[in-house]
Amino acid sequence: MSMSTSIRDTLESTLRRRFFYTPSFEIYGGVSGLFDLGPPGCQLQNNLIQLWREHFVMEEDMLEIDGPMLTPYDVLKTSGHVDKFTDWMCQNPKTGEYYRADHLIEQTLKKRLLDRDVSAKDFKKMQKILDTIDGFRGSDLNHIMQEYKINDPVTNDVLDPLTSFNLMFRTKVGASGQLKAFLRPETAQGQFLNFNKLLDINQGKIPFASASIGKSFRNEISPRSGLLRVREFLMAEIEYFVDPLDKSHPKFDEVSAEELTLLSRQLQESGNPQLPVKLTIGEAVKSGMVENETLGYFMARVHQFLLKLGIDNNKFRFRQHLKNEMAHYATDCWDGELLTSYGWIECIGCADRAAFDLTVHSKKTGKSLMVKQRLNSPKEKIEWVLDVNKKLFGPQFKYRAKKIESVLLRFSQEELRSRHKELKEGGKFTCQIDGDIVELDDGLVSIEMRTTLQHTREYIPNVIEPSFGLGRIIYCIFDHCFRLRADNNARAFFSFPLQVAPIKVLITTISNNENFPSIVKEISQILRKREIYFKVDDSNTSIGKKYARNDELGIPFGITIDFETLNDKTVTLRERDSTKQVRGSVDDVISVIDKMIRNPTESTWDNSTVGCV
Repeated sequence: MSMSTSIRDTLESTLRRRFFYTPSFEIYGGVSGLFDLGPPGCQLQNNLIQLWREHFVMEEDMLEIDGPMLTPYDVLKTSGHVDKFTDWMCQNPKTGEYYRADHLIEQTLKKRLLDRDVSAKDFKKMQKILDTIDGFRGSDLNHIMQEYKINDPVTNDVLDPLTSFNLMFRTKVGASGQLKAFLRPETAQGQFLNFNKLLDINQGKIPFASASIGKSFRNEISPRSGLLRVREFLMAEIEYFVDPLDKSHPKFDEVSAEELTLLSRQLQESGNPQLPVKLTIGEAVKSGMVENETLGYFMARVHQFLLKLGIDNNKFRFRQHLKNEMAHYATDCWDGELLTSYGWIECIGCADRAAFDLTVHSKKTGKSLMVKQRLNSPKEKIEWVLDVNKKLFGPQFKYRAKKIESVLLRFSQEELRSRHKELKEGGKFTCQIDGDIVELDDGLVSIEMRTTLQHTREYIPNVIEPSFGLGRIIYCIFDHCFRLRADNNARAFFSFPLQVAPIKVLITTISNNENFPSIVKEISQILRKREIYFKVDDSNTSIGKKYARNDELGIPFGITIDFETLNDKTVTLRERDSTKQVRGSVDDVISVIDKMIRNPTESTWDNSTVGCV
């Protein structure tokens, strides 16, 4: 079960009070959907990024690049984002307030499901809508708004019909303002456009993966839910380039036994989506539920990564996109969703983008984005071939000849077959190049079926893309790691894993004794040399209050200096979750902390504190 709304209020109050994050520009009234991370939130994010790099980039020998956030119009027009990166919205004509249509429908129908007078038939119908709303088109949403008479939730005014809204932030580059651009909606395009350079670094070999971490932007219609729906966010994206004829993965056997919770497309469409299945990824790929080994491999690796972060395995699932929900570039997609008090939240997308991006960018620019693979033995291939009559072509088209020829030579086999038919029947064909209609007759070009001997195979690779919304993952870590003390519900703490915790050690004193500061300094220097993040609390308050307020920061260990320390150089080591305490020398205690931080999977409190009392 997800946490109650009252506990969520306590969680979010704690996050803001302890400055994990805060609304940006708050003293000016703030801007909806923009947030600043405070010191503990910033360090937790840094830890998350480091873990992501270790788990994916280092483990898989990925090639990391960093590109600009400004992206020219032509790039995103070609990728489909200009036309298809949209949401549906409606406006209250009286107040001017805008609402995102699918969210408004969800909010309204969830309330109506709680009505005791709702019939079983209507309940089932509304539940079906809620379960599949992500796949609805604008016309579907408009129909539901009218059928259920959904009005403004605040004023009950009738809303205007739905309109489509592009979610990218527009801008212009340079003083002239002639170069149109957007703030990028994803980091992926930079990886696709640098494919040839990445392939060259990888010595021309496939498969390989590239990766990027950076800010992306989405001009949300109605931002809400804190860090979960914002206008500027941190993404981490992987593009795994693979042979379309071989989507096996060399390390799939290492993860094939990983058990995942899977909500397939078929199960959602059956009308009973509350019962996902638990399968090993090996079984899911073998049965065809998950399309291929590479997609399955990354789903399993994503699962392992989230568990490292402290995500509750019982609150995690992969949900497959419905056919009409699929992004314009994807052939299959599974969302990694986490259950929070706001419901199931999409945090990761594992998509098979096929060859969409490389194909459209190659076609638009005329640049080859292909892999050349040397064949072990030559193969005969029967294919359509276009030849240009150089003697006539140049004089006919002059400076445009090279551009026109490059377009013709990129014709697909289907296009060549069609043009051959036109030449044979009418002696000519036309094609559009840079907006102009160009006519070509059988004296300028010839198209024929020809048998060729191939020594190399050329192909555009397919792409498997795991995409991570790091801001959403951070919020889910907060949500899943938030605890209330069993013996005192007024005392809250974060049970962050050691690798995630923004601060590892609290150094505190039992009182303000004049001999304590030198010991604090000594311990601080040792921790600093070992690169262990720590915090000193030498305030004039009780030790219990010191523990309580630093537990709210999720600090896993506390070193307490007391009067016994002055006699025998021993200190108390306290563990956050259990509140257990042991005593040992400064060196022994710091060694225990260091060991547990460096080897969190092997070192436990009990086996690490042997020798302490």
